[in-house]
Amino acid sequence: MEEPTIGQLEREISNRIRSLYNAQLGQRIGRIICHFFDTQLAITIEDSVTLAEQTLLSSGKGNLAEQVRLDLDKIIKPLIENTIEEVINKRVLELISHTSLASGRTAIIAILEQVPVVRNPHAIPKVN
Repeated sequence: MEEPTIGQLEREISNRIRSLYNAQLGQRIGRIICHFFDTQLAITIEDSVTLAEQTLLSSGKGNLAEQVRLDLDKIIKPLIENTIEEVINKRVLELISHTSLASGRTAIIAILEQVPVVRNPHAIPKVN
């Protein structure tokens, strides 16, 4: 079987994360950007804040919304890590994520054990 391109891996990860948010949080997220940079993977997700969190924020319950987000991140983070590992067939050493309730965006950085095996390795930007 032929190896995937880096673009195919990025799209597969994006699609699976979209499905994960929908299945686990009932959240239909917006645009996802996913790019490999050597052994790092950067992901941004728009519209990742749930309706419950938005309701808490608009009701002046910002602290509770922050706590809900922290708890949701604890639940979803290992699922995202497993998803990335399944798609690239490499281990994730560390996954760092943060969601801004103000902007509704989530940023994720995954530090990988190795660069994924792809048909076009020259298309992966290298770290200096």
